[in-house]
Amino acid sequence: MAITTGTLPRTLRGGVDAVNGRHHQLGLRVFIFIVVAHWAEHLVQAYQIYVMGWPIPEARGVLGVPFPWLVTSEWMHYGYALVMMAGLFLLRPGFTGRSGTWWKVSLGVQVWHHLEHLLLLVQVLAGAHLLGKAAPASLIQLIIPRVELHLFYNTLVTIPMVVAMYLHTRGKRPDNAAARCACAPKD
Repeated sequence: MAITTGTLPRTLRGGVDAVNGRHHQLGLRVFIFIVVAHWAEHLVQAYQIYVMGWPIPEARGVLGVPFPWLVTSEWMHYGYALVMMAGLFLLRPGFTGRSGTWWKVSLGVQVWHHLEHLLLLVQVLAGAHLLGKAAPASLIQLIIPRVELHLFYNTLVTIPMVVAMYLHTRGKRPDNAAARCACAPKD
């Protein structure tokens, strides 16, 4: 099913049209800044664990060192998953052809990632953990540790997103023929 701005309230329609038209390049740049900042957090945390030998509770990434409550807050993790899903959803109409297919793959993986974070947040709010675990656990986390799982999820979301952006900004016709933005070459 195609996502169209016609289904949005009139107040949002103009903004979504603009971010997928004349402001698509700016929207992508803001979005990629958020993605890179999040990757930095995960990579620093992995470095702290695997290179520096820090225990997992002390390996808090960049922002978690001065603000330790951020890492332990399921709200913060859920909020990021929601922002990622919203960004992928809102920028999706700007991608056409093969780039649109890759962008939708990234969005699909992020929908699952978001549901996993929602499950974690619900456990925290309810005060009951999945299968009686000592801490909140997502479904896949039952078999893959959380640090590694989130590196894996972020990789699964990022790879098709990067392929989509490459095809969108470097691809040729007919893939970008229907694109309404300046970041997609038409020739």
